[in-house]
Amino acid sequence: MRGDSARVKFVTGTVVVTGQLPGFLAASLAIIVVPGPSVLFTLARGVAWGRALAVLTVLGNSAGTLVLSVVVAVGVGPVVAHSRALSLALQIGGGLYLIKLGAEAIKNRTEGARAMVEREPLRPRRRTVVRQGFVVGVLNPKSIVFFVAVFPHFVDRGAGNVTGQLLVFGLLFSSLAFCSDSVWGLVAGTARQWLSTSPHRLVALRTTGGVVMTTLGFIIVAGALGA
Repeated sequence: MRGDSARVKFVTGTVVVTGQLPGFLAASLAIIVVPGPSVLFTLARGVAWGRALAVLTVLGNSAGTLVLSVVVAVGVGPVVAHSRALSLALQIGGGLYLIKLGAEAIKNRTEGARAMVEREPLRPRRRTVVRQGFVVGVLNPKSIVFFVAVFPHFVDRGAGNVTGQLLVFGLLFSSLAFCSDSVWGLVAGTARQWLSTSPHRLVALRTTGGVVMTTLGFIIVAGALGA
């Protein structure tokens, strides 16, 4: 990161280079809007039970994503601060894993699409929906890879408090995810009949997600190897 870049200081004392924020936000949106585990789970809820439960799913999911970002920030922050080699290794490993996830999503696209239109015999309770969304969010492999492999790229070691910077990025990411996934949920809840009557539409969504995840994985690996 360039030393003359403008910086913003948060109330916690954490400093983030403002010149990195547009790139970070763009990368975050690219991974958030991809139909991965969280988006697909939200879509399934919207198709099965409508908008309200889809948005509650997103609420739990975003909370889980925030918790996950805190865990990663605390665990990865010291590594990023003290070892560039380990940071690059994390990026390469994360990129390769994202490629694997994308390939599996493409391979299992038909079975996954079929499972999305299945619904429980009884309408789930609201707190159950939030809890299930939280579990999906905190265990989302796509988010784990992004936090471990991509977040460190936007850290300014010269600004200090690397863990604090990662926490700020996690908060921004979780906020963006809530907004984006809510849109997915509202769309799915509104167009539930249209989506559920043709399995090809859901298959196309899952295929698109797999292709984009694989592409992002290659980009991450290429960026790390070229650093």
